[in-house]
Amino acid sequence: MNSNGEQPNVSLIHHGIGFVNNAIEQNQYFFVDILREGITLFDSGNFRLSGPKNLNPEERQTKAKDQFESWFKNANTFLRTFEFNFGEDDFTVAAFQLHQATERYYTTILLVFTDYKPKIHDIEELGKQVEKLNSAFGTVFPKNTPEKKRLFELLKKAYIDSRYNMNYKIQKEELEYLANRVKLLKELTERICNERIAQFVEV
Repeated sequence: MNSNGEQPNVSLIHHGIGFVNNAIEQNQYFFVDILREGITLFDSGNFRLSGPKNLNPEERQTKAKDQFESWFKNANTFLRTFEFNFGEDDFTVAAFQLHQATERYYTTILLVFTDYKPKIHDIEELGKQVEKLNSAFGTVFPKNTPEKKRLFELLKKAYIDSRYNMNYKIQKEELEYLANRVKLLKELTERICNERIAQFVEV
């Protein structure tokens, strides 16, 4: 029961021990998080959870490549959807799609470089994390003037405000500027991630 006296909804996800252990051994971030942060409610003593295994360079490269292809494709889909909504003059929905593309490009980078996906949607924080991995990403959203900071805030707020705040407004020219920045992020993500993937097996 929460602080308002309401009973929260609970949904269960069931997996067999073999499936879970295989996912942990492959360092799948969702299951590794459960291993590290989860609370055991009952233990029959009949099974044991595995631990994450260190991947060799070839395995790490394969995993990074798979993650890149999946998440980069997903980000591109949101960017194409943005283009459609923008063309329909549906600027509020377009802003949300552009935010989602940005978030997914950042997720692609983090998975390729660190094999981990943070449980956040804050593109400012995600941007700081990827900039630590390669300084080129710091050029995507410059904030050296009040206007550039304001425009970035419009994109950052689009995750929630574009859906739930009736007062959220964004203009065509503002979206055009932000879309050009996200397209730069797309180009950097593709180039730098592929460079990193190649490095896993370099002697």
